[in-house]
Amino acid sequence: MPRYYFDMRDGDGVVPDDEGMELPTLKAVQQEAAQSLAHMARDAIGEHPNGPIGPMAIEVRDDAGPVLQVQLQFSIHRE
Repeated sequence: MPRYYFDMRDGDGVVPDDEGMELPTLKAVQQEAAQSLAHMARDAIGEHPNGPIGPMAIEVRDDAGPVLQVQLQFSIHRE
């Protein structure tokens, strides 16, 4: 089974995934990346409840190189 690495990118830079995770399909990789990004966004909102929160992404790679990227831009606009 292929091993995939889920690097986290936000306004502070990139946190590389040194361990990775074995997953059977690209659909499973995409789901894991989306869930990881949702957790990352939840944590960022908790730290900065009044926003804005800059762009964040999960960049997935395997031993051959980049596979996919999941991105999120979140902001709060008060009137």
